[in-house]
Amino acid sequence: MSERVTIIGAGLAGCEAAWQLAQRGIPVTIHEMKPQKKTPAHHTDLFGELVCSNSLRSDQLENAVGLLKEELRRLGSLILQCADDHRVAAGGALAVDRHAFAQAITDAIRNHPLIEVVEGEVTEIPAVGQVILASGPLTSDALAQSIASYFPESGYLHFFDAAAPLVTYESVDMESAWFASRYDKGTPDYINCPMSQEEYLEFWKELCAAKEATLHGFEDKKVFDGCMPVEVMARRGEQTLTFGPLKPRGLRDPKTGKEPHAVVQLRRDNDEGTIYNIVGFQTHLTWPEQKRVFSMIPALRNAEYLRYGVMHRNTYLDSPRMLDRYYRVKSQPRIMFAGQITGVEGYVESTASGCLAALELARRLQGKAPVDFPQETAIGALALYISNQSVENFQPMNVNFGIMPPLGYRVKGKRNKNAELSKRGLEILEQLDFA
Repeated sequence: MSERVTIIGAGLAGCEAAWQLAQRGIPVTIHEMKPQKKTPAHHTDLFGELVCSNSLRSDQLENAVGLLKEELRRLGSLILQCADDHRVAAGGALAVDRHAFAQAITDAIRNHPLIEVVEGEVTEIPAVGQVILASGPLTSDALAQSIASYFPESGYLHFFDAAAPLVTYESVDMESAWFASRYDKGTPDYINCPMSQEEYLEFWKELCAAKEATLHGFEDKKVFDGCMPVEVMARRGEQTLTFGPLKPRGLRDPKTGKEPHAVVQLRRDNDEGTIYNIVGFQTHLTWPEQKRVFSMIPALRNAEYLRYGVMHRNTYLDSPRMLDRYYRVKSQPRIMFAGQITGVEGYVESTASGCLAALELARRLQGKAPVDFPQETAIGALALYISNQSVENFQPMNVNFGIMPPLGYRVKGKRNKNAELSKRGLEILEQLDFA
């Protein structure tokens, strides 16, 4: 039997890595500090718990994250299989029943004969053996200190992340809202809560002035734009929100036949459709202020909150100076990192890093040459971005077509060009030996 691998963290990256290794006959011990200890952002004892949103974003090949998801499917991803099995209607996006999704991941990991689960906090990097650190952006203080002391030259970075509130469907005033997807694309899965110009301006003023929860060390400049608190976004200008999460484009109110001045969208958070996520409303306002200000949205005037928005710090490494394209520590390749701690941003991207790290480790343990996923593939482009030493001001990155090579020929229309980029990436992936 092959050497046993230690994985720290049973989030998306850790579970994906454990699954990929075990499926290739390599025994794994995965450590998870829950249920003995939880971070401020987690609420259950399940593996692969989603925090910020229940959406894995676009499932269309005209979008880079759609390409990354399709690549992961073809690589035998556990996370994508569980997501597909427990998806909920969300137009062109892949959104999941949060609890059922996490339960499926937990069951798969706990029931695999080659995966041993050890509960309890890991406070130090194991001194010997192959290790994948997938402890996530909310790495415990003790382990974070161990990493910092183990790699003093690497330098930690950090940013702040936020989770949006959840409300019950029955508490939404559907007389003031309607179901539709933007531009009527796909099925009408979103609840759209319109606001007139007067309603929006009053809401905007109160949002800008609302009281924030105490958060030591928070600075707007350190907020990652992909998950920016709605109140921080609002302070950037009167109409910033109407070009962001409250954008009304492609959403015609059936009562008027016109686009409202602003639209707040709610996305289904479970399969039964009893819980909805307020899209783009990540926040660190105090809970009473969230209730007061968000109640100014007509359709949410009597909303029942199952969870208010929360704010927490995410920690990531200066990966270009520390990691190679396989997510291995350059100075100590027996140690690998995976997930958001590497600077990949997003659920799917975290999954991809765990997948690639495990595939490469499996091949190394089996005496095979590494698979150099090229930059034309989404999974390869992401790994090459986080290991690119020419990046001076390293920041967390979602997958995007901008980090992939251009086609080299003209294609009319952005969607057509993106579709061609995805076609190229999948054709290249099919030619690789990643068994």
